[in-house]
Amino acid sequence: MAGTRSLLGIVVVIFGLLAFIGSTHAQLQLNFYAKSCPKAEQIVLNYVKQHIPNAPSLAAAFLRMHFHDCFVRGCDASILLNSTTGEKNAIPNGTLRGFAFIDAVKSLVEAECPGIVSCADILSLVARDSVTITGGPFWEVPTGRRDGRITNVTEANNQIPGPFDNFTTLLTNFNNHGLDITDLVLLSGAHTIGISHCPAVSPRLYNSTGPGGIDPTMDSEYAENLKANKCRTPNDNTTRLEMDPGSRKTFDLSYYTLLLKRRGLFRSDNALTTDTTSLALIRQLLSSPPQFFFDQFAKSMEKLGQINVMTGAEGEIRKQCALVNS
Repeated sequence: MAGTRSLLGIVVVIFGLLAFIGSTHAQLQLNFYAKSCPKAEQIVLNYVKQHIPNAPSLAAAFLRMHFHDCFVRGCDASILLNSTTGEKNAIPNGTLRGFAFIDAVKSLVEAECPGIVSCADILSLVARDSVTITGGPFWEVPTGRRDGRITNVTEANNQIPGPFDNFTTLLTNFNNHGLDITDLVLLSGAHTIGISHCPAVSPRLYNSTGPGGIDPTMDSEYAENLKANKCRTPNDNTTRLEMDPGSRKTFDLSYYTLLLKRRGLFRSDNALTTDTTSLALIRQLLSSPPQFFFDQFAKSMEKLGQINVMTGAEGEIRKQCALVNS
């Protein structure tokens, strides 16, 4: 009997250790600030409601910022830090915008509850609220993230998915961050409200193996139109491009429809049609009611927002989002 009790004790200890190991993710919870800063989420939402309708394109910008943040050291707001060797200086982040907006929200929250609410949570909430306010899906954002102290340009260049990635590279990267093929297809759907610039597509228009240098996997009419009206030279670094032409302001399924017409802007967009499972997921989305896309996108966003989060006593709560605490 004593031996049985001893064995049970070992089992309890083992389960306790396992629970502790997994607790960093479990500590994120809905309404984490309900007692410590009960108005926090409403302050964020109010600011978004006040400003995003006047600048709806920021919804895509914040969604992208949140995504890029989570893919480097997890969702720790390291992308917000000012540093000559930080993530802001990485090639994929060169066109990010909206940092002053995040700083403004942080200032309002700090005025209400100094040192309580993390920049990582503020960025996560702003991304969600901005998309929802502009007609996109809603997803739950459990809070309790802590802010990171390290930002590294090399890590960002290596870990953020690129516009020229093939399917294998994309899926491996997503898998390395705890995401699967379904998440890859769904999160790529954020390109329905996306904006890009010519450098991300010019090699497909001028330096590929098809006639006139056009990528043979791209619809030739679409490519010629881009060359004639948008990226008129291979060296255009400034012209902005809609990733979902004609439907950029609407969070919808049009992006996937374009993929099947070989009209995805990036090589990485087209890559989603080169895998049988991915292609089947796209067809399933297109054959389902729009709400199905919203619901599935929400689930993938909830997974994204919990990548390698710091909680408890890890990291810090920054006083200013662009600076680590002194």
